[in-house]
Order: sequence, then structure tokens, then C-alpha cells
Amino acid sequence: MAQCGIVMRVGIDEGDIVGNTHKALQAAVDYVGALGGGIVDIGPGTYDMRDSLHLRAGVTVRGAGGETILRKCAGVTSPLATDGDYGEEQITVVDPTGFDVGCGVSVGFNRHGNFHTTVATITGQIDDNTFLINQPLLSDYTLGREATAQTTFPVISGYHITGAVVEDIAIDGNRENNPYLGGCRGGGILLYRAHGTQIRRVIVDGYHGDGISYQQSDDVLVEECTVTRCSEKGLHPGSGSGRTIVRRCRAAENDQIGLFLCWRVRHSRFEENTIEQNGLTGISIGHKDSDNHFRYNTVKQNGRYGVLFRNEPKVLAGHRNRFERNHITDNGDGAEGYGFYIDGETEGTEIVGNTIGNTDRKNPRQLFGIYVTSRAGDVFRSDNTMKSHSRMDVVEEAKSG
Repeated sequence: MAQCGIVMRVGIDEGDIVGNTHKALQAAVDYVGALGGGIVDIGPGTYDMRDSLHLRAGVTVRGAGGETILRKCAGVTSPLATDGDYGEEQITVVDPTGFDVGCGVSVGFNRHGNFHTTVATITGQIDDNTFLINQPLLSDYTLGREATAQTTFPVISGYHITGAVVEDIAIDGNRENNPYLGGCRGGGILLYRAHGTQIRRVIVDGYHGDGISYQQSDDVLVEECTVTRCSEKGLHPGSGSGRTIVRRCRAAENDQIGLFLCWRVRHSRFEENTIEQNGLTGISIGHKDSDNHFRYNTVKQNGRYGVLFRNEPKVLAGHRNRFERNHITDNGDGAEGYGFYIDGETEGTEIVGNTIGNTDRKNPRQLFGIYVTSRAGDVFRSDNTMKSHSRMDVVEEAKSG
């Protein structure tokens, strides 16, 4: 007989653990993880998140779909009162209001979010303004550079784990009441070296940053998820995340980019996704993002670009990416709009069997179908349906000068 792990139930009114905060959820995940894995079943209701729900290896976190909501609590920001030194495990803030033991915190400069931002949990309080944290500071956070601390963190996070699963959960990022935290360190969900994690049927709405971000995490599956109204990117695989699969997801109405391949996303598949109405770009590809396959996606009504290859030199560009049987339509604002914009010294791009154009001939938004800059290498094109571009279906600066 096949063996399975324990099932632990958390609910607001009933369950093995009763509560409506991240503490109840974390207690269940830690208990199941300590037993070697199993399922944490979270009942309907809204759970207040003052720190991340930290995933554990081999633990499945399962909700009741849109009825299980993890809501980021309102965040606060304070300048540091003294320098936070590299490797130090405490911070001193000017205004301690909202900084409490057990809550999540990030420390950085200006708009927090690059890899030099520290995200941690407050574990103790030394005096009114000084707090212990569970991670060493990743940089020198100096007063001269106006360093700050803020109570921002991923709503769900997984660090240095394998085989975790998140499914059937909704995340409310509470964007209007939180400072920004960028996708290298934050998001509705953030994974870091969390290999083989699976995210299914998760809704992320309104995070002040990215929706779902994973860095240096191989073999991640993101399936049937919806990411909307985030202030940066919707889906953000990056920093050496190989062999990822993103399928049947929807990334819509995010301020910048729907699907952002950051650095070194390779040998991955993106299929049957709908990427629409994002502020600038549908799909963005760049730094060493090579040997990926995009098929059966719908990329429409994004602010300027359907698909953008970013400007990178040959040694850093994204090579040998194949686009097959996608619908790339109505991208742009009527003054500027591209189905594909292929920049950089990009080589080996294949565009095969796609529909590229406008659905409204009288008011075309997407002015160019495929725009290849003078820096890009040859682009293989075959069997594409091009329709109703007001400028040109294909522009090749490399040949036209």
C-alpha cells in the first residue's frame, strides 16, 4: 500500500489548528514538514498575513480556491536610525510603529527589491527601536544612502527546498496599503532555490511588486494560475531557473509586463497562456534566455509590445527561442505597437504558424507585425498569418538599413 503523509487542517472556526493569521498557517506547515511531508488543508476565509507563509519541503499547501484568501496586512516604512552593517542580525528604526516580533520585514534602499535587499522575520526586541532578525543583512545599509526598513515580504515564500506544492489559494496583495517590494525578493509568491515546486490554480491580485516570482529554481511548474493588477510583472521566472513550465495561466492588467523572463531562463515551455492588457509588454525575453518554446499562447492588448526581445549583446542575448501557433494581436496604443520587437544581437529565433495582427481593422493598435532591428540575426518565419497592420507586417532594419 502506498504511504502518504499526515493531513493537517487549519480553519478560522474549526480544524486541527484554529486561527486566522499567518501564525496558524505556519504552525501547521512546520508540523507537517517536521513529520516528513503531507498536506496542510486551509479552510475558507481571509487570513491576515504579517509574515510570509514559509513553505517546507514535501508539504502541499491546499486551500478552497477563491474562498481561501491570504491577505497581506498593511505595511509601514521607517528610516533606519543607525547603519545596518553587512552580516548584522538586528536593525534600529526611527519609528517602531508596526514593527513587532513575529512580523516580516525588508531592509534596503529606495524601492526595495533587488538581490541586495534583505527579507527576514523579526525574532526579538532589544529596546523600543531595535529589533533582532533571523537573517544576516546582505549589504551595508547606511544612513547616507537613506536606508529604510519596511514590513514587506512575499505572502508565500519558499527558500532552499524541494518538492513543495501550493494549490487552490487566493492571495490579496493589498497593494494600496503597502510599500513596493521588487520581484527578486518579493511577490505574491516568491521561490528561491526551491526546485521542483508546483503552483496550481493560485490567484494573485494586487501585490505591490510582482505576482509570482521564482529565482534560481529549476523544474518549477506554474499551472492554471491567475495574476492580475500587480504593480510590476505578473509572472517572473529568472536568475537561472531552468526547465520551467508555465501553462494555462492568465497574466492581465499588471502595470508593466505579463510574463518576464529575467536572466538565464532556459529549456522551458510556456503554453496555452493568456497574457493581456498589461501596461507595457506581454512577454519580455532577454539576458541568456535561450532554448525556450512558446506555443498556443494568446498575447493581446498589451501597452506597447506583444513580445519583446531586450537589447543584449550576442554573448548575453536570448537565442534559439521558438514561437509556434500563438495569437499575437492588438498590442500597442495606435501610436506605437509591435507584435514582435526583436532587439539585441539575438540569434536563432523561430516564428512559425502564428496569427499576428489586429482584430479591429478600423482602429489598429498593433502597427507592426514583426520588427527586427539591425542588431538582430536572421529570424526564421514560416506559415504565419499577418493581418491588418497599419504600417508593415514585417520590418527588417538589418536588411533595409
